[in-house]
Amino acid sequence: MALRGTNQEFGRPYNRRIVLESIRLHGPIARGDIARRVGLTVQTVSTIVRELEEHGYVLSMREEPRGRGLPPATLRINPEGGYAVGIHVTPLGVNAALINLSGDVIESTYREAPNATPDHAFDLIGAMVLELTRLRPGGRVLGIGMALPGPFGVESMSFIGPTTMTGWKDVALRERLEASTGLPAFFETDMAAAAMGERLYGLGTGYSEYYYLYFGVGLGGVMVHDGSALRGAWGNAGEIGHIPVVPGGEPCPCGNRGCLERYLSLEALRRRNISDADWVDEVGPIFRNAITIIENLFDPETIILGGLASTDLLERLAGSVANLPNSISARKDRTAPRVTVARGGQHAVLRGAAALAVSGVLSPRFGQIFTAERERGRDILQGKGIAA
Repeated sequence: MALRGTNQEFGRPYNRRIVLESIRLHGPIARGDIARRVGLTVQTVSTIVRELEEHGYVLSMREEPRGRGLPPATLRINPEGGYAVGIHVTPLGVNAALINLSGDVIESTYREAPNATPDHAFDLIGAMVLELTRLRPGGRVLGIGMALPGPFGVESMSFIGPTTMTGWKDVALRERLEASTGLPAFFETDMAAAAMGERLYGLGTGYSEYYYLYFGVGLGGVMVHDGSALRGAWGNAGEIGHIPVVPGGEPCPCGNRGCLERYLSLEALRRRNISDADWVDEVGPIFRNAITIIENLFDPETIILGGLASTDLLERLAGSVANLPNSISARKDRTAPRVTVARGGQHAVLRGAAALAVSGVLSPRFGQIFTAERERGRDILQGKGIAA
C-alpha cells in the first residue's frame, strides 16, 4: 500500500508523518523522490523536511560531487532524534528496552516476577523505565508501548490460565501505564507486537504478506498483510492456539478441549519435561497440520516462526517440516521457504511495543489505529516530547 499525502482535515500533521515514514523506509532519499512517492509537491515536502530537521527527527547529507553540479541532498532518520520504551509483560516477568528511532535497542533489562499482580508489575515498570531513560539524559522520550498476552475483552479467555496473568482482568492498562511512567502509553497483544517488530526490523522487511507464528508461554499468530497486522473486529485476531485440534483432548483454560497450544507452546514443552528434540518429534504431526491450516486460510508468502522460544528450538521446528502436507502454498513457482525462523529475535516484541509509541510520529497507517482520537486537535511533532 502506497503512503500518500492528503489535503483533508488534519492534513498538515498527517503529511509530516507521511514524509517521515517515507524517509524511515527509503532513506537516504532525496526530496524529489519523496514527493513522487507520497503525491505531494516538492515545495510542500521541502517545507515539511525543514520542520523535521529543526526538530531533530531527520538528518540531511550530500555526497561529494562526481561531475558537474551538486548532487541532491538526501535525508535519513536521525536515530537519536527520539526514543521510546518497549515493555513486555509475561507470566514469568517483565522485559523492557529503550529503543531509538531507527529501532536500535540502546539497552534492555529484565525483572523476574512470576504471575505478578498489576500493582507489582506497574511498580517494576516505573522503576525500569526510570533506569532506562537515565541512559539518555535530556533525550526526547516519545512514549511507551506495552505488549502482553491476549486476547482482550473476552470473558472466557482473557487473563485466564497459565498463558496469561491471573488478576489482570478489567485493569485500566493504558491509564495505569501512563500513571506509573509519566509517558504517553499504548498497549497491544504480544504476538501482534512481535509481528510488527519483525516487519519493521527483521525478516519481515523482505515480505509484504507473511504469517508470524508466535511461540510464547501460549501460541498465537498474526497475518501481516501489505505491511500491516490484521487485527480483527476487536483486535484479537490470531488466537490460533485456541483452535481445537484433538477431539476430546486435554482440557484448556478457555473452556474447550484439545486446543492447539495445549500441545504446541512453551508451556506444553514445560509440562512434558522432555528434551527439545524429543518434544519436536512428538508434536511434529500436530505442528505440520497447523502449518497447513495457516497456509490454506491465509495464503502467506511464508510463515515466520518467532516469539519467546530459543532460536535453536525454532530452528528444530522449522527443520521438521520437510514433508509438509499439500496446501495452496505447495507451489512449484515459490521462491520463499514455506516456513522460516525470525531474525528479530526476542527483542522483536519490545521493538514492536516501542513502535506503538513512535507510530504517531513515524507511521501514519499504524498510528491512526491507536492514536487518532487522543491526537485529534494536537500535533505531536510540534511538541518537545518528554525529556528523561
